[in-house]
Amino acid sequence: MKQFFLLILFSTLPFSVYADSVYLQPEEFISQSFAGEPPSPSVMYLKGSLRTQIKSILGHNYSKIRIRYWMKGERSVWILEEIGKERPITTGIVVNGEGIERVKILIFRESRGWEVRHDFFTDQYTQAGLGSDHELDTQIDNITGATLSVRAVNKLTRMALLLHQHVADSRA
Repeated sequence: MKQFFLLILFSTLPFSVYADSVYLQPEEFISQSFAGEPPSPSVMYLKGSLRTQIKSILGHNYSKIRIRYWMKGERSVWILEEIGKERPITTGIVVNGEGIERVKILIFRESRGWEVRHDFFTDQYTQAGLGSDHELDTQIDNITGATLSVRAVNKLTRMALLLHQHVADSRA
């Protein structure tokens, strides 16, 4: 009988280790970011120098050819994904003007590094901007044991700032 229970436990382990942790649905994040009245989504195609700049930030090509975003005034909302160690981390990022207003981990799929979802970590990005070298102009403290997740969130915030800047430049 004991062996039966051990077999059941170990056969379900891979599923529980990689279970998606949904902290906030993307639609809810978008709605919250615009006080319940989000604008219609827009689409940006990733091509030319923009695609090259994104590749420089991520260290690889972004898997999608277009990105949906929501913009009202100078505030834009981006739902982006990057691999931490093995699985994507879905992150909501609000950019207002030239800086980050809010970062929220929406869906976390990794077995480690989930600490990046906490406000003590994501609050570090508030008012962070993008330097000319596409690096954040604010120092972000690492979390021991979550280095790859921290790197993924750093890349996504840099990407969101670049995309926001691209949209703002095209509107001018």
